Amino acid sequence: MLTVHAAPLVLPVGAAAVGRGAVAVEGDRITALGPYDEVAAAHPAARVRQWPGVIAPGLWQRHAEWLLTRCYHPDPREADELGAEPLSGEAFARLAGELDATRWAGSVRRGLQQMLRYGTTHLTGPFRDPVVRRAVSRSGLVEVSAAAAPGIPDGGPDLDPLAVGRDLPGSVHTPLVTGARADFAVFDVPDEAALVAAGAASCVVTVLAGRLVYRRR
Repeated sequence: MLTVHAAPLVLPVGAAAVGRGAVAVEGDRITALGPYDEVAAAHPAARVRQWPGVIAPGLWQRHAEWLLTRCYHPDPREADELGAEPLSGEAFARLAGELDATRWAGSVRRGLQQMLRYGTTHLTGPFRDPVVRRAVSRSGLVEVSAAAAPGIPDGGPDLDPLAVGRDLPGSVHTPLVTGARADFAVFDVPDEAALVAAGAASCVVTVLAGRLVYRRR
């Protein structure tokens, strides 16, 4: 089914922003991008999803391997004991010896789910751990290579790809263009400057290959 995703602002990256814009998706591809009135008129039978804020390319998590192999993402049932935030450093080292295969696989899956909550669609690989590699493959997230491994920030990487101080163009892998895979996110902010200031925690929707994989409740 063809779906038109509309928002007050579309930020394609690499092209001019589109006020009251829309992205048309059929299958896993972007079939049109432009002003909502034009896109909707060209696709009168499409399902329309109206979103707040901005539609932008999905974000690129350059530290995915570290976040998935050097952090433990607690199960909500462990919150009383471990809290809700990822455990890294000494806390992870103390816990690592207690992790069986089931808990480790669960942590990896929850880490990937958390990345989707931050509008992430692309991850820097490679992923050498077979559990991580299999989970990434099943998630639909796009693994991309990097010319060099990114440096690790003081205090460790953040699940928010915008937290390291990059602008939006520096935080995405693939702009929104007609014919590209439909990987994008919706952020409940008024414009690009507000997105960079608020960070990716403002994400309300993530779309992977045309599928809505995260929606804030």
